[in-house]
Amino acid sequence: MTISGRVALITGGKRIGATVARRLAEAGADVAVVYHRSRSEADETVASVGALGRQGRAWQADLSDAEACARVVSATVADLGRLDILVNMASVYRSISLNMTTAVDWDEQIAVDLRATFLCSQAAVPHMRRQGGGRIVNFSDWVAASGRPRYAGYAPYYVAKRGVIAVTEALALELAADQILVNAIAPGPIVPLSGATTQEIAAVEKETPLGRYGGEDEIARTVCFLVETDFVTGETIRVDGGRHVK
Repeated sequence: MTISGRVALITGGKRIGATVARRLAEAGADVAVVYHRSRSEADETVASVGALGRQGRAWQADLSDAEACARVVSATVADLGRLDILVNMASVYRSISLNMTTAVDWDEQIAVDLRATFLCSQAAVPHMRRQGGGRIVNFSDWVAASGRPRYAGYAPYYVAKRGVIAVTEALALELAADQILVNAIAPGPIVPLSGATTQEIAAVEKETPLGRYGGEDEIARTVCFLVETDFVTGETIRVDGGRHVK
């Protein structure tokens, strides 16, 4: 599927999401982004899309609210005329010990990372069907894609991201006849976490076979590949510099 002339919705419009938005705009797509609290970053993303000659929009939403998932999809179609590409990037990432994990913590993680991925996709499907096809790109994690947890303190996150892979595979099967291709990306060390020390960054680089962080554009290029391919569906691509083989 060509990107030019399409409309994309990205749930998450800062850092890596902003780079994905710009790359899609460079390829000729209009782009809407969803933000929760980071309005200034979302506005910057929209401005960068506009500077490339494409239409950009930013929707504020808390995607742990099920109704918000349908609302951002409807707003995109109403304002930009259609929806061809959905990139589910919204995520909660925090460490919490097993003993301290409450039902609220669990539900929030599942709601944002897993349920919103499903509900946004479900809301997008009728619009894509009317156009004869579309692309959905979900976001998992390299650890979840490895099939086993590697770090203590991330049980809800790990379970949610493993679930994203299952949702991806299930939707790929359900939607193949509609020419809606569904895939997932499992990032590894793309950019250092905010506040990471020099020692922490060096330790990650040492554990990565390619010896470095990948950078946001590696994710954006992979998203574009999964939009443009016409024969890859139900796949999870690890963009992790080889972490999973070490």
